[in-house]
Amino acid sequence: MPTIKQAFAKQGHLSEAIEGFIPRQAQTEMAVAVGRAISTRTALVVEAGTGTGKTFAYLVPALLSDKKAIISTGTKNLQEQLFHRDLPLVKQALDSNKKVALLKGRSNYLCLHRLQQHSSNTTLLEKNTLAELTQVRQWANSTKTGDIGELKTIPEDARVLPFVTSTIDNCLGKECPDYEDCYMIKARAKALVADLVVVNHHLFFADMALKDTGFGELIPEADLIVFDEAHQIPDIASQYFGESMSTRQIHDMCRDTDIVYRTSLKDAEQLSKMADKLKMISADLRIFYPEQPQKGNWREQLNRSEIASQVSRLSDTLNQFYEVVKLHLGRDKDLDNIMERCIQIRSTLKILLDVQQKGVSLWYETTPRHITLHMTPLSIAQKFADFIAEPKRGWVFTSATLMVDGGFNHFTRQMGLNGADTLSLGSPFDYPQQAMLCVPRFLPEPSSREMKNVLLDIALKVIKASRGRCFLLFTSHAMLRQIAGLLEDKISNPVLVQGTTSKRALLEAYIQSDNAVLLGTGAFWEGVDVRGDDLTCVLIDKLPFASPDDPLLQARIEDCRNSGGNPFAQIQIPQAVIALKQGAGRLIRDARDKGVLVICDNRLVTRDYGKIFLASLPDMHRTRTLSKALAFLEQIHQQETVTT
Repeated sequence: MPTIKQAFAKQGHLSEAIEGFIPRQAQTEMAVAVGRAISTRTALVVEAGTGTGKTFAYLVPALLSDKKAIISTGTKNLQEQLFHRDLPLVKQALDSNKKVALLKGRSNYLCLHRLQQHSSNTTLLEKNTLAELTQVRQWANSTKTGDIGELKTIPEDARVLPFVTSTIDNCLGKECPDYEDCYMIKARAKALVADLVVVNHHLFFADMALKDTGFGELIPEADLIVFDEAHQIPDIASQYFGESMSTRQIHDMCRDTDIVYRTSLKDAEQLSKMADKLKMISADLRIFYPEQPQKGNWREQLNRSEIASQVSRLSDTLNQFYEVVKLHLGRDKDLDNIMERCIQIRSTLKILLDVQQKGVSLWYETTPRHITLHMTPLSIAQKFADFIAEPKRGWVFTSATLMVDGGFNHFTRQMGLNGADTLSLGSPFDYPQQAMLCVPRFLPEPSSREMKNVLLDIALKVIKASRGRCFLLFTSHAMLRQIAGLLEDKISNPVLVQGTTSKRALLEAYIQSDNAVLLGTGAFWEGVDVRGDDLTCVLIDKLPFASPDDPLLQARIEDCRNSGGNPFAQIQIPQAVIALKQGAGRLIRDARDKGVLVICDNRLVTRDYGKIFLASLPDMHRTRTLSKALAFLEQIHQQETVTT
């Protein structure tokens, strides 16, 4: 086997096997550092600028070592790209015979038991859902993996999916009649014997939380754990170190109870009646909140007499439901599972009603039909530090956006990585030549009324100059909707707006069109890779400070202030810097890309903290003159015309 440096050398294994591979010093440097973390069983934090090739930089040392590795990515899309595209390339180049496995969360696998259960009781399903069920059943006859991702004939958010997949709540485990044929169990078994397993952050931390409660583990033990897109980890980990309960869980439990009554226990009508009552009372809790989704402080809500009264009714009805289900224990395995779910929901609700807890945020969020209650720890640093302390193994945290104000302190403090090695690697791209950053002159304050019209005027100019090849990124859905509505009357370009269809469908429509404009919020600020002349301009409406109304942020700010800290400097600015770096990172994705980044926020030049944001962005040519940026876009378009 080659050494890491030999693999990346000019006439090395990667150059010989992969067409177009060019050795990059930063990539080799990162790979060597990852190899060192594996051999010394220590933690490494790496910021690697766009174009460094960080995927190869951790895959090569992982495959060359004799250690077992887990690679965790930010999303399922990145997970599949890594497993199906990058990993086979590197394996082939290194002539590696290591066993590899792709492992997703349980909701990504067909549940044979639930498919059978709902196929034999279709009266509860709507017409469209029934049509989707027919397609699932046809696919079920031919699939070998049961991976729902294979099923391309139904939407990603198809209504049938909750009926044919399991959750940790309704999975029967070893009691399931289809346990031996379970696709998730087969995928897990394959992962247990694999040398390298590709997962995503949500799955990793769900498993970590399970181990913490003593119920077992999904992800096998490993000698090396790599987190790609590591900037996402603090927020994701916080979710799994806390508790949550939603009325959707209760509704699902009630629906499953009704199915048991209709199919197995037709003599137990009281089950169905009790389920209907519980479903109605949990739905009534949602009625106390506005129709538009919102978030808020749950501690404060419990001071409202009508909310406290409704929660008390819900708790009492859960107890009554428990007693009715208890009467039929042992008669049906699905009902026994419902009993366990009821116990868990009652236990979680008790935690969520304890307003005396310290060091946590109690908050709620609503969707059009449901309400979810959360208990989230304000800091995960100590818990995560304890988790990585034993057993000793290699840990790698990497992303293009981890540093703030020239250092890693924000990330390492959040994650409890005080003794970790750190490495900063710049991008190989020639940003001064390839890109221009424009903060237009004479911008009003971001919160002013006239900002909308100024933003529209700038958007119209950049759309015209870029021939529509642009992303307009917003920090709020409200501003996105306003600008989208105004644009449609003023331009002939196709206007693609986040929320009108899935993210994947919007991106496909954007790439297929030669002059579409895409408007997005959070989902399009990261994890989007559009190269070449398909994207020549990214406009950002303002600095992406988190909403001051966010209850979790409020709790963290208060906690920081109580500890004598400066929450604006320690929490709000670092979060916004990382988000801005992600948004700006959509523009230049390749050594041949050219484009303009327009940020419509005068605070970059009028506030002292603007320097921190500017210092964190790539070294693009900078201007305050919008006409220069528009001229650069025109020049890019002319060069493209000559080339084609």
